[in-house]
Amino acid sequence: QVQLVESGGGLVQPEGSLRLSCQLSGNTDDYYTIGWFRQAPGKEREGVLCISSIEEITYLVDSVKGRFSISRDHAKKTVNLQMTRLKPEDAAVYYCAADKDYRSYCSGLSVDYEYWGQGTQVTVSS
Repeated sequence: QVQLVESGGGLVQPEGSLRLSCQLSGNTDDYYTIGWFRQAPGKEREGVLCISSIEEITYLVDSVKGRFSISRDHAKKTVNLQMTRLKPEDAAVYYCAADKDYRSYCSGLSVDYEYWGQGTQVTVSS
């Protein structure tokens, strides 16, 4: 079994920054693809960024390009989502998810991810 725990969410002003962290534990493998997804009230869950088994990074939504980045620390078993120049429309519950299949390019489909964290709230407001 694999467990994922997100942290780092909170309230930030527009144009501010936050770093979300996803801690993996349990029966994990280094090659798991990790994706960050988000869901705002009344909206469907959408993919944000992901990092594949071979560290290929894919932006799953255009609106975060140039503002968000993803990184993995294999030693600590964490995957971080660095968010800068946050906008009110970035507000959502952010989830990290793990795909246990070996993939050169990560999937943006929620159904491809077997393990999910509980989510962390990001609020962007002045």
